[in-house]
Amino acid sequence: MLSVEEALERILAFFHVLEPERKPILDALGQVLAEDIEGRFDIPPLANSAMDGYAVQATSVAGASPEHPMNLRVTGTVAAGHLPTVAVEAGTAVRIMTGAPIPDGADAVVPFEDTDEVERRASSVSMDTIGVNVAAPIGANVRPAGQDVRAGQQVLQKGAVLRAQEIGVLASMGYGEVSVIRRPVVSILATGDELVDPAGEPRPGGIYDSNSYSIASAVRQAGGVPHLLGIAGDNVEAIGEMLKQGLASDILITSAGVSKGDYDVVKDVLARQGDISFWSVRMRPAKPIAFGTLAGPDGRRVPHLGLPGNPVSTLVGFEQFGRPAIVKMLGKGGSPRSTVQAILEQDIDNYDGRRVYARVKVVKREGVYYAKLTGHQSSNLLTSMTRANGLAICPEDTSVKKAGEQVTVQMIDWPENVF
Repeated sequence: MLSVEEALERILAFFHVLEPERKPILDALGQVLAEDIEGRFDIPPLANSAMDGYAVQATSVAGASPEHPMNLRVTGTVAAGHLPTVAVEAGTAVRIMTGAPIPDGADAVVPFEDTDEVERRASSVSMDTIGVNVAAPIGANVRPAGQDVRAGQQVLQKGAVLRAQEIGVLASMGYGEVSVIRRPVVSILATGDELVDPAGEPRPGGIYDSNSYSIASAVRQAGGVPHLLGIAGDNVEAIGEMLKQGLASDILITSAGVSKGDYDVVKDVLARQGDISFWSVRMRPAKPIAFGTLAGPDGRRVPHLGLPGNPVSTLVGFEQFGRPAIVKMLGKGGSPRSTVQAILEQDIDNYDGRRVYARVKVVKREGVYYAKLTGHQSSNLLTSMTRANGLAICPEDTSVKKAGEQVTVQMIDWPENVF
């Protein structure tokens, strides 16, 4: 029986970063850049105003104060998106809006609130002149050209994950499309004579298929593209035929059929149509994990991850092995989730020398993390996962983690109260 680390190493060794594709920038959110991005031009392209106010020469308002305002002649107005039509000279000012280009001759901007504009308008006094109540040093409220981006400057590096802010930067430079590592396609097959699709009618002895939908959702969260193949009965032929529909994908994931029961036949399919690297990992839940390959088109070996049938085991197995494989294909490396050190609030029993992943809810109180079990840890209780934001780890060589001890928790969610 392999350790978690040995199993993960074997799985990740099979995968590589996928090839790039060009996509509209909005569709590339969360993907990894496959090219360096350079500035096409200066941003801002021209020096512009950081405030609504008046463009002036700093020497024209030197010494200005509310008691001794400097009165300047207003010679024009410039709005954002328009070019100035007049230059600023000594003793003059141009009314200017935020983002509007700085007129020639100006080297500072005085905000509206530091002038007597409001009083003049309230008194219906001519706006041909403005009183400035403060001195403005050179460069005050002026955004220099190229302050954010210079033409030819490397702005984004190959390998960067595109977040909202990177998408905004791309848009600001006129990039409508970008080259990114494509998302892996993940085909998902549920197995079991008892399974019924959630859209179908229930039948005696049947249970609804939750695994396909939890796996597909986890695949999408990880950045992959899920493709549901449906439900196959517990026989080699049915499973083999349905798996053929997913051979063009980057990885096949099945749930159930990898244990030691009479109807656990997924391993038999692997033996017939491919090969098995391993099928048991020293962990709980999710001990019966199978990994191997199937013969695909053009001689390609299609990786297959066989997850257990119990719904918690399915999700925990995916977290430890499926998600890292997807993340590696996306070009983000293959590391597991982030971890925190938390104070355990109940015991975690380890009665059989496997690594235990206990469902816990982590909270932060007075700067300290605490981990509380979400209830009974049976692997069939899927609702226990809905109450969890982490998996507390009890090592293989530890028979019990006692309440009050520090425990490593693999975080699967980061709610606001945990930061």
